[in-house]
Amino acid sequence: MAYLVIVSIIWAFSFPLIGHYLAGSVDNYFSILVRFGLAFLVFAPLINWKICGALKLKLIGIGAIQIGIMYICYYQSFLYLSVSEVALFTIFTPFYVTLIYDICSKHFRAWYLLSIFIAVLGAYIIKYGSINSHFLIGFLLIQVANLCFGAGQSLYKFVIENESNIKQSECFGYFYLGALMVGAFSFLFFGNGENLPTTAIQWGILFYLGIIASGLSYFLWNRGACLVDSGILAIMNNVLIPLAILINFLFFGRDIENSIQFAIGSVFIATSLLLHLKLMKRYH
Repeated sequence: MAYLVIVSIIWAFSFPLIGHYLAGSVDNYFSILVRFGLAFLVFAPLINWKICGALKLKLIGIGAIQIGIMYICYYQSFLYLSVSEVALFTIFTPFYVTLIYDICSKHFRAWYLLSIFIAVLGAYIIKYGSINSHFLIGFLLIQVANLCFGAGQSLYKFVIENESNIKQSECFGYFYLGALMVGAFSFLFFGNGENLPTTAIQWGILFYLGIIASGLSYFLWNRGACLVDSGILAIMNNVLIPLAILINFLFFGRDIENSIQFAIGSVFIATSLLLHLKLMKRYH
């Protein structure tokens, strides 16, 4: 679970960095193209070109879904929602993660939904009452992003668990290749070449997002996903919410709108994780 915790901290910085420095200033599709291009370059030297074609196509498809299509919707949502609202609306990702994995494995575990529901409830408590009235488009964009991200995690976990003698570092480049193909297509047809980065800070953030938040972090996250129970993976998706809000407060000077709700919601999320660990020991 250490991989998931480390990446959660890294990703928690991405919400405010994108919301405060890129969204509305730098073309979303260009940001996505640069981010996936850099991520692919990180793993390109490690690619094993001799692995079977079926596995290549699966990983390319998963990458296209999990972060390719997901990021198109994710970046667009910042045009309609605040950083905190974007973080809030990711609360449904755990349901997508565990349900899709159960569908893939043909083994539905209803009791998983209890701990995951508590995690979602905790995330909802954190932001209850502070949503503006013009959020529908942003909400729908985030739900498509959530579905893609949740599906990608579950499909990757399922595929790798059913492969033997596969080094993930040697095949993960195909994952980024799929995402890069989506990024290139989206910028070619929808991008605006006039809205490119104009400051060193914006370029620096793009390089950070491409090399660290994408290149290294998605590899570590998906590798960690293969090492933990799908319910733990689902819950860890919601740990991002209090972390992102806390970092937005500590490093970017944005107030926590209701500190009591934030504290209670965070306790709910922590409780859901502890409950799930206890249920795992009982039923496994």
